[in-house]
Amino acid sequence: MKRISLLIGFAAIIPLAGCHSMHYGSGQTASATLESRSGSNTKGTVNFVSQGHHILVTGNISGLRPNAEHGFHVHEKGDCSAPDATSAGGHFNPDGKAHGMPGSGSHHSGDMPNIKSDGNGNAVYSARISGLAVDAGKNGIVGKSVVIHRDPDDYKSQPAGNSGPRIACGLIK
Repeated sequence: MKRISLLIGFAAIIPLAGCHSMHYGSGQTASATLESRSGSNTKGTVNFVSQGHHILVTGNISGLRPNAEHGFHVHEKGDCSAPDATSAGGHFNPDGKAHGMPGSGSHHSGDMPNIKSDGNGNAVYSARISGLAVDAGKNGIVGKSVVIHRDPDDYKSQPAGNSGPRIACGLIK
């Protein structure tokens, strides 16, 4: 009887392990096409690839202010329809944390490192982010939006880093 109970207990753990690996799997992908907002000429593409407990975020962006940093975040709504992208809502924050710098203490799940443009206003972006998933679950980014701001994120002002107007927005699909 003891052996049967042990087997039943082990069988109950296997499905839970499967759920965990599907949420933080590897290889799931999503992307967003950035469209100009707030009178800017900013546009580009952003790709998201799940790598275990992290997401690799890459992008190619043009039309930025030359030699500048720009705030970059996942926002809570997948709606870029407003001319100033306010329809995208606030930063994606399923755990109700304070805004901050990724990889350095508490921060919103949607907080990402700033984008740095070159002298021509172009940027090639790459960052590994934790706390997100490439799906539509609680921490999932699919169906959300990604937004570029005019100014750099200061990583401390609440609730959004004082990064100014939204100059580009794209739906994550």
